[in-house]
Amino acid sequence: MSEVALPFLIFSAALLYSSVGHGGASAYLATMALANVDTHLMRPLVLLLNVMVASISLWSFSRKGWFSWSLFWPLALFSIPFAWLGGSILLPAVIYKKIIALVLIYSAYRLWRPAPLPRSMDNAMKRPVALGIGGGIGFLSGLTGVGGGIFLSPILILKGWSDVKSTSAVAAAFIVVNSISGLLAIHSRQLEFPHGFGFWLVAALAGGIIGSHIGSRMLTPNGLRRTLGIVLAVASIRLFIP
Repeated sequence: MSEVALPFLIFSAALLYSSVGHGGASAYLATMALANVDTHLMRPLVLLLNVMVASISLWSFSRKGWFSWSLFWPLALFSIPFAWLGGSILLPAVIYKKIIALVLIYSAYRLWRPAPLPRSMDNAMKRPVALGIGGGIGFLSGLTGVGGGIFLSPILILKGWSDVKSTSAVAAAFIVVNSISGLLAIHSRQLEFPHGFGFWLVAALAGGIIGSHIGSRMLTPNGLRRTLGIVLAVASIRLFIP
């Protein structure tokens, strides 16, 4: 993959995902897989990008008053330690690739299918259920290097616990804390930054700023969603091939 194409894909991913409060981890995993980045470096690099982009989204949505602490803390309470636990597990490259491929397939499916219609907002969040959901997603987040937003957002909307705007704000905060927890779990390992990683950061920063600005005004480019879905699907197929 050329040094121009990879930052452009990262920019596109950051723009798209930040518009709905996500960090873009699954898309970064896809681009890094296509660029043949070492699998042991993928998790920390993705988590770094995730923290930056999701923090921008959190700031954009929170300043509009969409963040709900009462919704966030039951989900985050168990997710933080379980994200650390998942991040402390170093899987063999072959197994890790298969898990990431499944995550990317699910992500592509989420991008291609129509957004779920919110249920009635009369449904009160059951805290024991929220604690379990948060812990499970947190562990998967640390294990695979994703922030968990792509799994959390549809759950919040389908269960009727939150509207789209509040979901985006809470998902962004959820991603930030899980990504930081995952990074802390792997901080002792030697991290080598690939050539051109500075350009990746700039691309993610620009995409995050633009996307979060668009998202706070309910503008979501469906064409870009589906294009990114194709990238995720292609990367997942490549990961399944030895």
